[in-house]
Amino acid sequence: MTDVTIYTDGACSGNPGPGGWAAIIIPDDNPDAYEELTGGEPHTTNNRMELRAALEALRALEAPTQVALHTDSEYLSKAFNEGWLESWQDNDWQTSSNSDVKNQSLWKALLDEAKRHDVDWVWVKGHADDELNIMADELAVTAMEQFK
Repeated sequence: MTDVTIYTDGACSGNPGPGGWAAIIIPDDNPDAYEELTGGEPHTTNNRMELRAALEALRALEAPTQVALHTDSEYLSKAFNEGWLESWQDNDWQTSSNSDVKNQSLWKALLDEAKRHDVDWVWVKGHADDELNIMADELAVTAMEQFK
């Protein structure tokens, strides 16, 4: 199984508003051969862009892969690391306050992609000293600007 490190980020101007997402995929055996993925939408939310970044990064991996996926989104990292997704599924996609889980289509697609891989969801503090997180943020903002 190939090992990769991925950094993702989402950006939104207004919430909702135009948004962008970015992912940096770095093969552990050849860090100089990293790949940048970006995209966006004209009317979206920051959370949707965070999810899209992770989803598109995992979709880009052709074979099952050992992944360390770094995100500054607590929404994303806690959903996987603290059992939120299992609870939502057990409760027919309802939150603990009995409202519909937002972004269900993205969560379901992300779950399907995550099943193909062995993903370690790593939370990093955003806008701090993590060079690759800063790079992902800059790419997401640039992608967002195309939809303003």
